[in-house]
Amino acid sequence: MDGLTISRHERGDTGEYHAHVPGSEAIGRLTWVSRGADRVAEHTLVPPEIGGKGVAGKLVEAIVADAREHGFKIVPACSYVEAAFRRHPDWADLRA
Repeated sequence: MDGLTISRHERGDTGEYHAHVPGSEAIGRLTWVSRGADRVAEHTLVPPEIGGKGVAGKLVEAIVADAREHGFKIVPACSYVEAAFRRHPDWADLRA
């Protein structure tokens, strides 16, 4: 999606990735909590007005990129994140 931006918000042992779509006030979110050295991806939430544009996939790609860069593993508690891991066997090394 053209113009989509992802921002990261961390507050201690919890955080969110926010997806911002041009022309919309709606924000897609992927929430996580720390569990030791891992991050549990709890929920992926995309409002209907920005749904169907690949927003959820970009949110998952953002946490995967951060896991690669910062060396943490992901626990896919969210069903969308779980499905994304099944679609991307190349991410298997990042699964806790």
